[in-house]
Amino acid sequence: MERAFLLMFIFLTLFAITFAQASNRELLETGAAAKISKPDVDPKEISIVTYNIRWRTGDELKKIADWLRARRPSVIALQEVDRSKERTNNTNNARRLAEELDMYYAWAAPPLPNKSKGKEEETGVELLSPYPLTDVTRLVLPHAGPGGRWRVALGATIKMGKRDVRVYSVHSETRIPVDQKIDQFRAVVDDLKRFPKSTPAIVMGDFNSWEPETVKKVRKLFTGAGFATPFSDEDVTFKRNAVVFDVTLKLDWVWLRDLKASSSGIDRSITVSDHYPLWTVAALP
Repeated sequence: MERAFLLMFIFLTLFAITFAQASNRELLETGAAAKISKPDVDPKEISIVTYNIRWRTGDELKKIADWLRARRPSVIALQEVDRSKERTNNTNNARRLAEELDMYYAWAAPPLPNKSKGKEEETGVELLSPYPLTDVTRLVLPHAGPGGRWRVALGATIKMGKRDVRVYSVHSETRIPVDQKIDQFRAVVDDLKRFPKSTPAIVMGDFNSWEPETVKKVRKLFTGAGFATPFSDEDVTFKRNAVVFDVTLKLDWVWLRDLKASSSGIDRSITVSDHYPLWTVAALP
């Protein structure tokens, strides 16, 4: 009897592990457009963009794709990209953007809270590039938010000419204590330790750093890890219109390691999202 119980316990445990691994695989998607645009074979500099698109779809997504195409980016990091949600007509916007831009792509989403089993998947983060993406890594960030909601970061290695560049798209939680937010960013920095210290790296995305203390601690963490940013702590990257006054915040970041920014900016002319896109041109070492 005891042996039968033990075998049953082992079976159920293995089934649970297998099911969890399969579910996680379903929340990571990689692919490529039918036609890939030809990037520079040996680029001297790269164009970088990060943008929280706030799950835009349809004509608004087309506007975003047109804006991105005009910038001729080498790597794009997006946040709040829907793949299978009713609010965006169950459209795989991750794949649609790749087709619009003729790029390779990777997309990842966090697991649902346990009480939300059976509901549609969460919104996700995406990386796109005309260069192939390898060693794609989905990182479930520590510390769940309200209602057990999780967030993710997505990493990939991109060979640009003769150099490998490690890139991350991050979407952190809003309503958790500041130190827990910093833990989420530290998880990304820790993942980077798997790669040689000489590997140039980019960490960018929506850090939800609406508190001044978070801004201060984000800078301390990344500068301490050898990163620099061309953006100031006062740069407004988010605007939401309200009845009494507009809410403007510093939420989005681009951090560079072993890459020197030659120019950068925040395009506040494109207003399809409540975030603004950040762009940077950086020289490869």
